[in-house]
Amino acid sequence: MAKTWATSDLDLHLEPAGSGGLRRGLTDALREAVRSARLAPGTRLPSSRSLAADLGIARNTVADAYADLVAEGWLTARQGSGTRVAERPVPQRAPDTAPRPREPGRPAYDLVPGTPDLASFPRTEWLKAARRALAAAPYDVLGYGDPRGRVELRTALSVYLARARGVRADPEHIVICSGFADGLALLGAVLRGRGLRSLAVESYGLDVHRNLLERAGLRTVPLPIDELGTDTGKLAGARAVLLTPAHQFPMGVPLHPDRRAAAVDWARRTGGLILEDDYDGEFRYDRQPVGALQGLDPEHLVYLGTASKSLAPGLRLGWMVLPASLAGEVVALKRDGGWSTGVLDQLTLAEFLTSGAYDRHVRAARLRYRRRRDALVAALAAQAPGVRVTGIAAGLHAVLQLPAGAEQSVVRAAAWQGLALHGLARYRHAHAAGAHRDALVVGYGTPPDHAWAGALDALCRALPSA
Repeated sequence: MAKTWATSDLDLHLEPAGSGGLRRGLTDALREAVRSARLAPGTRLPSSRSLAADLGIARNTVADAYADLVAEGWLTARQGSGTRVAERPVPQRAPDTAPRPREPGRPAYDLVPGTPDLASFPRTEWLKAARRALAAAPYDVLGYGDPRGRVELRTALSVYLARARGVRADPEHIVICSGFADGLALLGAVLRGRGLRSLAVESYGLDVHRNLLERAGLRTVPLPIDELGTDTGKLAGARAVLLTPAHQFPMGVPLHPDRRAAAVDWARRTGGLILEDDYDGEFRYDRQPVGALQGLDPEHLVYLGTASKSLAPGLRLGWMVLPASLAGEVVALKRDGGWSTGVLDQLTLAEFLTSGAYDRHVRAARLRYRRRRDALVAALAAQAPGVRVTGIAAGLHAVLQLPAGAEQSVVRAAAWQGLALHGLARYRHAHAAGAHRDALVVGYGTPPDHAWAGALDALCRALPSA
């Protein structure tokens, strides 16, 4: 993973090698920086101690890399003068007739949360469902159709969501959209049209969602989060709120029953609206899934679901279950804006749901992700006992609590281990109150099964051992 580090007033843009270890990766990166003239002859390099601290690696690794390059003639090291780029001619490469940009290094393992194991997508069953759905579909399904989406899918979803998530859903009030972001953008535009100027959000969450709301003209106001979930007692003055109550993203805690009740009571008392993001509610491992908040008061909640975690984000299939008082405005905006979703995938998902293939796939995926979660917990206990793991009862990610001030150095060390990895700070609202807690947000959905052991080893090497 390409990364720029500022050390001793010197910017080093270094790309860790995909194999060969940290010493080899640093040696190759420095050699290339000299060869390409990004480090000019005579440039003084940071001390081995300084560079090691900035990169989050051992000082001996940097010292050994420097020694290798001195032996090769790329660097010089003299007492009192430090380590410098050698004074030597650097051959200039003739320009290519058709120059192409150099591709940045790709991480060996992707532990960024938010994506399932795409290698496990049920291609055979999906293809069977698509064939059955298309064979039975009347010709008019290929027209513009209902802006709410195909009735076959809305009906199948109403049955499934009631059974699996406790959602009270009339097919007439379900709107199919192209994923969660599409639905949120629609809702943001409708709420802004109703005169709202702000919307409460959780203090940790996805910046892309906050950006969507702010582009719609809604200022986002952060609510504090603790071990009981989002503090819904702080909703006074708000008119709408976006929540992840079943499994808060990214902290991983469910919303406490008292706070669920407080949120619904606030909505009833004030006429407020709750937008419920149920992004991974089907994946709970240690007890029955936490049901959707929407079932407590369908007239004050919008339920948003998606196939992005259960199947694949590339399908671009999501759904909203709307209060009757809001459904007309959303449908009108969707119709006028031409926001449509491919009907063939809608019909396929409807068939996938009604045939039972979706349930079978989710059960298999739940087992697979639980095994990965258990392997993660066991590896941390054995190799990094000083790191506490939380948020593991559900979902496709875990939170690894770190010592204060360690987050950024661990993220850098992870990059040198070939890991794409996010720190918790990435998800913090810019105006959130209180001190930041240093942690990693580790997604265990993306790596395929055969790569999971290697990803765990690399992760543990990057973590503090005590």
